[in-house]
Formats: sequence, C-alpha cells, structure tokens
Amino acid sequence: VQLVESGGGLVQAGGSLRLSCKGSGGSLEYYAIGWFRQTPGKEREAVSCISSPGGLRLYADFVKGRFAISRDDAENTVYLQMNTLKPEDTAVYYCFPCERLAPRPFPGLRDWGSGTLVNVSS
Repeated sequence: VQLVESGGGLVQAGGSLRLSCKGSGGSLEYYAIGWFRQTPGKEREAVSCISSPGGLRLYADFVKGRFAISRDDAENTVYLQMNTLKPEDTAVYYCFPCERLAPRPFPGLRDWGSGTLVNVSS
C-alpha cells in the first residue's frame, strides 16, 4: 500500500485547511493511521492518530481543539481538518500507520509518502 498526501498550501494565520491521505494499491481499513509533521532541522513529530475503526482519536497537545482527524474507509482516505492555523504549524505533513501517536510500520505499509506542505503566514 502506498500513501499519497494532498491538501496542503499557503494560508494566513487563523485560516483552515483539510489534508487528505489516500491509500493506493491496498486498503487502509485495518490500519490505525496518523498524521506527522516535520520542519527543516527538526525531528518528525506526531500530530494525530485515528484507530481502526475510527472510534479512538489521539492528538498532540499543541493541536488539541484546533485539528480534527477522521477517516472514510469507503474512500480509503484519512483526513486532517486544521483550523485556527498558526505560523508554527508550518511544516510538511505526512500520514503513516500509527500506534499511540508513534509511527508503526507494517510489512505491507512501511514507506513514507512525499508529504504535503502547509505554509501558514503571519
């Protein structure tokens, strides 16, 4: 299974974006999927994780109350709705299987995608 992220872009502080993570070549239905982000010179950090099925959602403290993760298994897609964006949210965002806000690779799903760039201007 390959992961393809999309939906990033340039937005002003206080604005919103919705990111999409679509699986191709296989189903994401049985995987917990998370969103991670990285800025140059920093380690990749976890943003959110949704279980399979999507009854459990976890968020990093710095996005609680602003971001919402969801999944549509019929569309084989996981979403990240980002509201009240801040300049410090600027990063490349990636999706990947997760376990309690940590990356969790599987034999059939272990490659990171190319990510989608979110740029929040002040």
